[in-house]
Amino acid sequence: MKNLVILGGGYGGMRILQRLLPNQLPEGFQITLVDRVPYHCLKTEYYALAAGAISDQHVRVAFPEHPRLQIKYGEITNIDLDAKLIHFDNQEPLSYDDLVIGLGCEDKFHNVPGAKEHSCSIQTIDSSRLTYQKVNNLAPGSTVAIVGAGLSGVELASELHESRPDLRIKLLDRGNHILSAFPERLSEYVENWFDFRGVEIINNANITSVEEKVLFNNDEPVECDVIVWTAGIQPSKIVQQLDVEKDAGGRVVLTKQHNLPNDEHVYVVGDCASLPHAPSAQLAEGQAEQIVQVLVKRWNNEEPPSEFPPIKLKGILGSLGKKHGFGLVADRAITGRVPRLLKSGVLWMYKYHNG
Repeated sequence: MKNLVILGGGYGGMRILQRLLPNQLPEGFQITLVDRVPYHCLKTEYYALAAGAISDQHVRVAFPEHPRLQIKYGEITNIDLDAKLIHFDNQEPLSYDDLVIGLGCEDKFHNVPGAKEHSCSIQTIDSSRLTYQKVNNLAPGSTVAIVGAGLSGVELASELHESRPDLRIKLLDRGNHILSAFPERLSEYVENWFDFRGVEIINNANITSVEEKVLFNNDEPVECDVIVWTAGIQPSKIVQQLDVEKDAGGRVVLTKQHNLPNDEHVYVVGDCASLPHAPSAQLAEGQAEQIVQVLVKRWNNEEPPSEFPPIKLKGILGSLGKKHGFGLVADRAITGRVPRLLKSGVLWMYKYHNG
């Protein structure tokens, strides 16, 4: 029995499972899914979990069940590409015939001293739970500093303002405007939303170091009770350790069929893959669709497509609490209640089809 091993049950890994099961997996093949936790996690909603606006249960989706799907839980320590083995902490190695690496990302601290040690995170479900505990145990009037005003930082700040309006929230960003990846009109709309509600925006920030309950902006101390870091991501540590070609961001360079240039049995999906778009759940799912086509062709001893059309992203939606939002749909900027309703609908559909 040949073994397809999928490392990580994120958006890319789940889409591959959905497409191969129940009827595209050839006879003589099985799938082993490896993950830390026994369910798929809705990472796009970790901000709301950390803010205390939703419960842990809201960000979980059960993995599929199938006679030829095995699910293995554990902490990966190393991928041996030469021996085709996955090594674990306190477990026997796992061998593979084909491998899909979808291990996601972790915070990038940009070599800021003390940032990793003294800040909270929303990159994993475990870290989001810890952030929730720290933030929601704060006394009224306490200060929360959120470093990084991209999509994650903005959604966290807005949700936290609604769930704990008694807290002082500072949103620090290195640009002239928050949400620098969005049109200026959207940035200004969100800035006005925060200004009206008393959330402090600190632009042109330069975090030089972080200490316990103190971050230094341009070497000036800013005292706060909790610091949450949302200022950048990088591929997971296991992928960082791989001796393969990578781009400037540390993501793995792939062929047009999404496998390593020197190994057609190893694929990389999602945040760890070098692709012409910023990492996102949509991008991981689009890439997974193409990987499934390649796998099925190769398993049938057929040539896979020589190239694929560009992965089309439908847009980006962000929330500002429960009633307002912003986004880009078909390159059109939208604000107000409509994008928030759209995001809620997209999330409901995803959970309905995957749950």
